[in-house]
Amino acid sequence: MGDGTGYVSRMADGIESIQLGMADDLLGHAADLLADRRVTGAELHFLASRLSESLQEVKRVAESRGSRLNASGPVPDSDRLGHREPDIDSR
Repeated sequence: MGDGTGYVSRMADGIESIQLGMADDLLGHAADLLADRRVTGAELHFLASRLSESLQEVKRVAESRGSRLNASGPVPDSDRLGHREPDIDSR
């Protein structure tokens, strides 16, 4: 397994970034559409279809990143929460 800096990893990161950006744009569009009282059933169906597709892509990104994190070894709970115990030797 690579170190995450190779061509394929960079390409995957780029695609993931595009997918997440598109999901963000779609969420903005959904908020606008849902705020419009004149929205039609066909428009809502189209929106639900695009949201479902986007959710599948975002899920795939999350699973891919989770697999890469798991491949690098377990992460202690304290690291996952964003804090670390102080290093005793550095005091």
